[in-house]
Amino acid sequence: MQTLEKTEPKLQELKTRLIEIKDIESAAAVLYWDQATYMPPGGAAARGRQMATLRQIAHEKFIDPAIGELLENLRAYEESLPDDSDEASLIRVTRRLYDRAVQVPAKFMAQFSLHRTESYGVWAKAKPENNFSAVQPYLEKTLEFCQEYANFFPGYEHIADPLIDEVDYGMKAASLRSLFAELRQELVPIVEAITCQTPADDACLHQHFPELEQIAFSHKVIEKIGYDLQRGRQDKTLHPFMTSFSISDVRITTRVYENHLGQALFSAIHESGHAMYEQGINRKFEGSPLADGTSSGVHESQSRLWENLVGRSRGFWQYFYPQLQEFFPTQLGNVSLETFYRSINKVERSLIRTDSDEVTYNLHVMIRFDLELAMLEGKLAVKDLPEAWNDRFKTDLGIVPPNHSQGVMQDVHWYTGRIGGMFQCYTLGNIMSAQIFAAALKAIPEIPTQLQQGNFSTLLNWLQENIYYHGSKYTTADLIQRVTGSSLSIKPFISYIRQKYGEIYQL
Repeated sequence: MQTLEKTEPKLQELKTRLIEIKDIESAAAVLYWDQATYMPPGGAAARGRQMATLRQIAHEKFIDPAIGELLENLRAYEESLPDDSDEASLIRVTRRLYDRAVQVPAKFMAQFSLHRTESYGVWAKAKPENNFSAVQPYLEKTLEFCQEYANFFPGYEHIADPLIDEVDYGMKAASLRSLFAELRQELVPIVEAITCQTPADDACLHQHFPELEQIAFSHKVIEKIGYDLQRGRQDKTLHPFMTSFSISDVRITTRVYENHLGQALFSAIHESGHAMYEQGINRKFEGSPLADGTSSGVHESQSRLWENLVGRSRGFWQYFYPQLQEFFPTQLGNVSLETFYRSINKVERSLIRTDSDEVTYNLHVMIRFDLELAMLEGKLAVKDLPEAWNDRFKTDLGIVPPNHSQGVMQDVHWYTGRIGGMFQCYTLGNIMSAQIFAAALKAIPEIPTQLQQGNFSTLLNWLQENIYYHGSKYTTADLIQRVTGSSLSIKPFISYIRQKYGEIYQL
C-alpha cells in the first residue's frame, strides 16, 4: 500500500496539470459564449482559429504521457481508498477520460473545432434565410468528422456508441433504442387521446410582451428559485444554452419573442436548472474533471425538473402568477390562473422541439435520435435529410414543416456540435427528472406546499446535497441508484404525465 506521503507529490502534480488544462478549456468556453452573444459577425474566421488553437493545446496537454504515468503511479493509492472518496474518484474519472482522449489525435480535435465554428457561422446566417443548401456541405463534413471520430474507438457495437458514451457514459445505441421504443409505446396513446380534443386556448401567451419586462420578470423568477446572479448572468442568443467558466462563473442565455411570453421565461428557468447544478458542485473540485455534471442526461434532468415539474406546476404559479400580472396588467390582468396554467401546459402536435409540450417533446427527440443513427450508419445521406425529417414529422406528429428553418435547421446542435450523441440526453433527462423529483417528494412530502408559498430552498438544498455537490464523482447509473433507490425507469415519468395531463384533459 502506498502511503499518502509518497503519493502526495504525484497527486498534487496531477491536480496542477488538470487545473491548467481546465483553465485553457474555460478560455475557449468564454470565446464561444462571446461568439454566441456579442461577437460581431466579422470576427467569425479569427474566432474559429482562436478556439481551435485553445482546444488543440488543451487536448495535447491532457494526452501528455506524463499524465498517463502519474495515473499509473497513483493506481495503487487509488485502490487503497474507498471507491467514493474524492481522491479515488478524481483519479478514476481522470483515467477514464484520459484513456479515451489518447485515442484521438490533437490535430483532429483542432480541425474539428475549426470546422464547427465555421459551421455555426453559416447556420446562424442560413437559418433565417431558410437556406439548407448553404449548410449542407458543412453538415456533410461534420458527418465525416463524426464517423472518423467513432473509428478512433475500435470494437464498438454501433458507430454511434463512442459518440453517445462520451456525453452519457455507459449508454449505447441499442439500449437507448429499446428504452425509447418502450417510452414511445406509452406516449403515443396519450398524445392521441389529448390531441383528438379541442386544443386549449393559449391566446393569452401570444400577445405583445415587451422584451425588457420579460427579461426583468425572468430575472426575478430565476433568482428566487436559486440561481446565484453573483456567480452568473443572463444574455441573449439565437439558441439558449448554459456555459460554465468556473463554479463561481456559470452563465445562461435566452432568446425573447415579444409575441410569445413562454419562450424567454421557460428557457430562463430551463438554463437556470443547468446553472444551479454547476453552481452547486463541491468547490474543492474546482479545476478538475469532477467539477462537471455526471452526464448530459443527468444535467438535462435538472433543467427539465425546474422547467417542467416545478416551473409548469400549478403550485409554482399560485405563487408567481400575481407577480406576473403586475408586470403585464394589460395582457394578463383579466386572465385567470387556471386559464394561464392550461395555456402553459397546452398539448399539441407542434413543429419546434424547444417550444413543444411535455407530452410530445420526447417524440421530437426520438426523431432526431433515429435520424442521427441513420446518417452515421450511412443509410441516410445529408442531402436527403430534409425529406427524411419531413417524412418522420408527418408519421410521428401528423404535421409537415413548411420550411427548413422550422424543420431540419431549427436546432443548432448538428451545426455547431456533432452528429451522434447530441439528442438522447433530452429524453434521458425527462425520464430522470421525474424519477428524481419523485424521490425528493418521498423524502420531503411538504415540497409541493412549499412551492406554493414561494419556498424553493428545500427542494434546491435536497438536490444540491444528493446530486449537485457530487459533480461527476458517480456514473449516471450509480447516481440514479443512490438518489432514487432503483435503476433508471420510465415509470415515474409516465405516471407523472398521466396524472398531470389526465387531470387537465380529463382523460
